[in-house]
Amino acid sequence: MIDWSRTALLFPGQGSQAAGMALDLKRNYEAVAALFERADRIYGEPFSRVFEDAAALDQTENTQPALYIAGLAALRALEAALNNGQPLAPLAAAGHSLGEFTALTAAGALSLEDGLRLVRLRGQLMAQAGAAQRGAMAALLGADAEQVRAICERASAESSAPVVLANDNCPGQAVISGAETAVEAAIALAKADGIKRAVKLAVSVAAHSPLMASAAEAFRDALASVAFSAPRFPVIGNTTAAPLNTPEQIVAELSAQLTGSVRWTESVQALRALGAQTFLELGAKDVLTGLLKRIDRDAEGIPINDMATLSAFVARCTAQ
Repeated sequence: MIDWSRTALLFPGQGSQAAGMALDLKRNYEAVAALFERADRIYGEPFSRVFEDAAALDQTENTQPALYIAGLAALRALEAALNNGQPLAPLAAAGHSLGEFTALTAAGALSLEDGLRLVRLRGQLMAQAGAAQRGAMAALLGADAEQVRAICERASAESSAPVVLANDNCPGQAVISGAETAVEAAIALAKADGIKRAVKLAVSVAAHSPLMASAAEAFRDALASVAFSAPRFPVIGNTTAAPLNTPEQIVAELSAQLTGSVRWTESVQALRALGAQTFLELGAKDVLTGLLKRIDRDAEGIPINDMATLSAFVARCTAQ
């Protein structure tokens, strides 16, 4: 059997979405089908249809709730397959950006109903902020976080516009975000500094940057109306890379997250420091499993995103 005291759950964020995600789990597990039905009822529309439409799924206001549902779908299926539908007791959890909401729901700190409402509102507010003030993001490969921060400071000064380190994903992979002119200036500086690759991403929403300030302010008001609970197990926050132990810490984290950096490398290191050896990535694709390999070669990453990966993991657990 798996040692849950050495196992952490990871939940992916935007960029991991894929048409058809979680639908085979929905067909095979009543708990997952019930999850989709509850989402449809809460949203007052057949939101589950979004999962079959790649174009609709890529719209920020749809992407975020869909990924939230997909992460919980994988969790519900895993609970049904291994624990008679009862909640699992992992060592800890973390989620990348949007995935942090999924992690908090998995830990019992955020109800499904409130989570569904919050993630949809978050996507809508971010889309509105992006429409009002068009931004850009870019991936920088082959640079460490401090080097990227220095480049952003120089680019901001040169362009008189903000650009910041948005995601420290793993050693050698960072994402910057901000005003389009500032991002372009940062790309030019990165190339001049000999950074292996600096490429603009196909997005118009400058996530985790000062351009999300209007979204963050409106979202803060929504957070004030939600009753959070202390998590059943530690959830590592994106902006602090430290456990969120109280409702007050959770609200502060989710308020800061829209404009703050995702410290993913440090978050994984924090999970390792707690004792995590096995990391289950629950949701779509295996992006976080790939990052894990770059952060710590000794850690084991296992993506569970469909019936095939779930069945393989269950077979492994029951064979031990």
